[in-house]
Amino acid sequence: MNLLSVEEAHARVLASATRLSVETIDINAAFDRTLATELHAKRTQPPFNASAMDGYAVRGQDVALKGNILDIIGESAAGHGFDRPIGAMQAVRIFTGAPVPEGADTILLQENATKNDDKVIVDVPETAGRHVRQIGLDFTEGRVLLPEGHRLNERSLALAAAMGHGKVSVYRKPKVAILATGDELVLPGESAGHDHIVASNHLTVAALVGMAGGEAIQLGIAGDSFLALERGILAAEAEGADILVTLGGASVGDHDLVQNALTRRGMDLSFWRIAMRPGKPLIHGSLGPMVILGLPGNPVSSYVCARLFLMPLIRAMQGDPNAGCDPSEPAILGCAVRQNDKRQDYLRASLILDPEGLPIATPYDLQDSSMIRVCAEAGALVIRKPNSPPQAAGEKCRIIRLS
Repeated sequence: MNLLSVEEAHARVLASATRLSVETIDINAAFDRTLATELHAKRTQPPFNASAMDGYAVRGQDVALKGNILDIIGESAAGHGFDRPIGAMQAVRIFTGAPVPEGADTILLQENATKNDDKVIVDVPETAGRHVRQIGLDFTEGRVLLPEGHRLNERSLALAAAMGHGKVSVYRKPKVAILATGDELVLPGESAGHDHIVASNHLTVAALVGMAGGEAIQLGIAGDSFLALERGILAAEAEGADILVTLGGASVGDHDLVQNALTRRGMDLSFWRIAMRPGKPLIHGSLGPMVILGLPGNPVSSYVCARLFLMPLIRAMQGDPNAGCDPSEPAILGCAVRQNDKRQDYLRASLILDPEGLPIATPYDLQDSSMIRVCAEAGALVIRKPNSPPQAAGEKCRIIRLS
């Protein structure tokens, strides 16, 4: 099987995404969830002309001259408005957010006036219409403000609540089962012999799953045997996983049994080798309704592949219209890079901003896919297309930010 391009692999992974079922949840639990329907405003905001400042609700023409004296006829506070109209040379004491009484069109600021018993004296004239938030200033009833596929952040969550939505319809979170593989692995905190490696990929992938809006299910470590792998696959099916992510064992060595174990179980293979570095041996297929992503075992390879393929897949399952969008942006190379071969490179790089705010990405000298420290320090991945010519420092490049 020839090496598949990154673009074709990405397209195949996204094409395997099945839109998940919809559930209605309380707005209090809706942060970071993806809307399954567009949201329209159930009310107008503000629902009345409201005061933007503390002061006095008045008619503009009555406060146009310094020294004018108005009669204070009442008070309007938030939640407790003044229920009668005001007339000529009358004022209502008002507080921020309170309804502006009928007949008033201006707020005379309290610091620009002097109160004397039931009178108020204009110390600084005010322009008509000032300091009043007009009805519907923010939004009006019936207007669509949040589209289907929008992922609710802290700001749009507040907007949904202000629109009058106590419950929202969202896509179910994809369940992503994570199965680490390899006789050499031990879990963090366990005793590790000289020929052991402490597993870390499962934590990285679970974090990326959460960032993409999925629910990570840790299945532990399966040893290098068909029996152990089969147990892990069965556990993923029993959990009702929408995606099974295997870590390691995706290559062609004597101990790389993952693909064969999945095939024995009935996996329909889509591809398993990509023209990219790091991350060439990546398995993609389906096992019934469950999508399979077999990530490489090297930590950086696993991380880069999870960012490029797993996260968009999770977002696509939740109806995100931007799931397949290019995540890269322009930058400047901070050092020279040599000619690339037929695989697309993702170079770990430091990232700083020049005086004009343009990102400068400097690839590290060491790019070995086992080096977790370099990956942890990196601020970006510099993308180099297959067969790219040498480039000098200062030339343009494309990067994917890692923070």
